[in-house]
Amino acid sequence: MALDEIEISRAIIDRYYEKLTDNLETDVAIVGGGPSGLVAGYFLARAGKKVALYERKLSIGGGMWGGGMLFNEIVIQKEALPVLDTFGVRRRHYKDDYYTADAVEAVATITGMAVRAGLTIFNCVTVDDVMMRPERIDGLVINWSPVEMAGLHVDPLTVRAGFVVDTTGHDTEVVKVVENKVAGRLNTPTGKIEGEKSMWADRAETDTPANTGEIFPGLYVAGMAANATAGGPRMGPIFGGMLLSGEKVAEELLTRL
Repeated sequence: MALDEIEISRAIIDRYYEKLTDNLETDVAIVGGGPSGLVAGYFLARAGKKVALYERKLSIGGGMWGGGMLFNEIVIQKEALPVLDTFGVRRRHYKDDYYTADAVEAVATITGMAVRAGLTIFNCVTVDDVMMRPERIDGLVINWSPVEMAGLHVDPLTVRAGFVVDTTGHDTEVVKVVENKVAGRLNTPTGKIEGEKSMWADRAETDTPANTGEIFPGLYVAGMAANATAGGPRMGPIFGGMLLSGEKVAEELLTRL
């Protein structure tokens, strides 16, 4: 049978429309497709929850693809190996508590397993705002990333979520939106975003899971966004804390869903 270009277009449109409408209301909306967001999405979806992840870029994986300075190897400390092993990502012992893994294999494997577990990923989608009812996060306001990049005046759409997780890394994009609306009422020492500190891998790898949690009713932070919000240091190209943070936020949310 000859292929018809219109049927190809129709298949793409129909399937994407199904995916979009099916996720207008979810248990959890994750913003940011880095390692912590993907890991959180995997564990939540595996537990049977409806979870959608929104990534503003075309590619998924955050900074993990490039390892350190485009050397596409990542470092994982011993404490985080059980999470890595959950996904079957191969690792090699380097020395002491240091292990390495291929960055491309790690991103591809975690992403594939998360999607097969039931996580729905929307790439090229930017979170423009949040919905609040009245003092709690109730959902997200979304638009196409190219619309934002081009500066076009195009109204967004909204999605409802029981909980939102900000895993946007250093930028803390969702937390910044909320901070502007709630005037000093974030769950931090000052009630505001504390800002990330300079590189300190040992401290950051401990702080990242510790700072993971609910920062405002209905809004959680995980990964580097947790450290940046709480004032922890950055960790560089070591990803154990990211993996553990994603697992932790999923565990906390599962107790509430």
